[in-house]
Amino acid sequence: MILNKFLLGRKGEGEAVRYLKANGYRILHRNLRARFGEIDVVARDGEALCFVEIKARSSTRFGFPEEAVNFPKRQKLLKLAAWYLQSRRPAGHSSVRFDVLSILNGPDSTPARIRLIKGAFEA
Repeated sequence: MILNKFLLGRKGEGEAVRYLKANGYRILHRNLRARFGEIDVVARDGEALCFVEIKARSSTRFGFPEEAVNFPKRQKLLKLAAWYLQSRRPAGHSSVRFDVLSILNGPDSTPARIRLIKGAFEA
């Protein structure tokens, strides 16, 4: 069964949040919208405030999911993080980190490979 792009994304986000929680992340926000974009997940990993971009794909035909976090996408995420930090003023973190969680689904649409890239890029 091949899922459409929207359903694949939503399913991937659910899997990603379960994976993050199982690996010690504390989820603060999901799908946080600003007028110029959306942050998939804002979480804490120890003292780090993490902005997590989730990418899911059903094949590697166009590359691995994490490869979709290109320069324009990173620039948008940096802008969103700056907006979040300025508008929400979160306390209690000693660092900010940008992570990417990549999910490659198998033929039955279940995750065949999950890869968490901590510190995938820097501000």
